[in-house]
Amino acid sequence: MTATPLAPGPEFDRIRAFAAALGTAGAGLGDDCAVLGDGWCVSTDATVEGIHFRRGWLAPEEIGWRATMAALSDLAAMGATAEAVLVAMVAPVEEPAAALTAVMAGVGAAVGEVGARVVGGDLNGGPVLMLTVTVLGRAERPVYRRGARPGEDLCVTGTLGGARAAWRAWDGGAIPSAAARIRFARPWPRIREGQWLAGHGATAMIDLSDGLAGDARHLALASGVGLEIEVDLVPTDPSVGGADPAVEATIGGEDYELLVTLPAGGADRSSRELVAHGGVALTRIGRVVEGSGVRFLRGGEELAVRGFDHFR
Repeated sequence: MTATPLAPGPEFDRIRAFAAALGTAGAGLGDDCAVLGDGWCVSTDATVEGIHFRRGWLAPEEIGWRATMAALSDLAAMGATAEAVLVAMVAPVEEPAAALTAVMAGVGAAVGEVGARVVGGDLNGGPVLMLTVTVLGRAERPVYRRGARPGEDLCVTGTLGGARAAWRAWDGGAIPSAAARIRFARPWPRIREGQWLAGHGATAMIDLSDGLAGDARHLALASGVGLEIEVDLVPTDPSVGGADPAVEATIGGEDYELLVTLPAGGADRSSRELVAHGGVALTRIGRVVEGSGVRFLRGGEELAVRGFDHFR
């Protein structure tokens, strides 16, 4: 299996270099999860103090919850169940044991909510708090990033921009709204929605960890297609402010919603059925077209929208 292409950017230039160094030992890299035999899906995700959160923003339990749910979101993007979790923790040696225990309590609460269990991990000392969470699940029909075809609908679950609204408030020295804080501190992976979409025609899927503006480019490149996104159709979280909330929602990351392509004309019906199944709303925000790249449109005019990059 060849590696799935990744969009341009400093972070992904490094990943491409890693893949080249691995050679055939790294075959199949680039999707939300590695898919092993018998439908097993595996992924790993690191949450680093000072990069993904700051201590003044979150309680210890929320740090554990957030790190775990972020990793579980990769399983949702494949249409997989959540079965097991391993956690590697790095923490300063002076960190009180009670605080680290509280972090793990947050991990346990998150794992329990999705019906999985913690099966192992590791503990080491280091300069900052970091959790690396490895997740395992199973998918009867894994949905990759590479299946989108021209003419299909492009849809997204839930609403976008809430986590960014909280981050912008904290970064500016303000207190975020309660709704925005919840979206940042207690994200919820769309495990149920991912499984439903996988069983109802989804052709490609990715979770929005780095934001719609960034992650849409990965899906387009992996599928060898272009995407056209109508910015004013993007479902914007009510907590999003600023001069242009729709653009803020498009840029915002760490919402952990799903971006999915479906056969043309089925978005409205799929949304009604998904909600009836107990999931969140599904919104059509654009289309799959011939070509390459992603165009963000408003009133027929293209907007310049840049996604998040860890190394920018």
